[in-house]
Amino acid sequence: MREEPRLRVAVFRPADERIENAVELLESLGADPVPDPMLEVHPTGATPADAEYVVLTSKTGVELAAEAGWQPGAATLVAIGSSTADAMCEAGYDVDIVPEEYTSAGLVEAMAGQVDDATVEVARSDHGSPVLLDGLDAAGADVHETVLYELVRPGAAGESVELAADGKLDAVLFTSSLTVEHFLDIAEERGIRDAVLEGLDDAIVGVIGDPTSKTAEAAGLSVDVVPETIGFESLAAQVVERAAPTHSE
Repeated sequence: MREEPRLRVAVFRPADERIENAVELLESLGADPVPDPMLEVHPTGATPADAEYVVLTSKTGVELAAEAGWQPGAATLVAIGSSTADAMCEAGYDVDIVPEEYTSAGLVEAMAGQVDDATVEVARSDHGSPVLLDGLDAAGADVHETVLYELVRPGAAGESVELAADGKLDAVLFTSSLTVEHFLDIAEERGIRDAVLEGLDDAIVGVIGDPTSKTAEAAGLSVDVVPETIGFESLAAQVVERAAPTHSE
């Protein structure tokens, strides 16, 4: 009996345990992963400033703060979502606020009634959404931002771009607006953007969250999957499930 070819799924998470875990998950779902990290973390060496509220927006930010020996003191600690909250707990920090909606807008909504005239420190990457800062400012907070790390494009990125142009990807998993931008920047630099967009017309395009979806659609991609539950596991499972019937036809 001839074995069916496995789904070829590109994943763009940073080249650390996140890409390793993503590959392991996709293989467990019966897919053939194409790991092509589109983000590389460059720590700035900074730590969160003192404030009444300290907001951390990623697992990476938490880990960098903890590695630097940062302590929150009496600050109210805020996590943007469950994975960030889990990382904070693992680092020994007590999490006080986690919004129901794991987005910048959801975080603003969760804090809006508490931060009038309060000092709020937002510690994150250099590509954080202005929605969070603007929303907290509008809620009356005295907002300060510290960049804990920069997100840059790895020099070796691009295998998936060539595969997309050749129509050899069954699905792609974009986990942030920046992964979309870096992916398409490579396509533009190599003169194959139109071929990439055409190749992905026949693939399943999955994204995490509405902001990433808007970025992808504005760039000319047709988004097929935006899971209601924000998390890579949900994204991968739904994309593979969506791609599988098409793949077997």
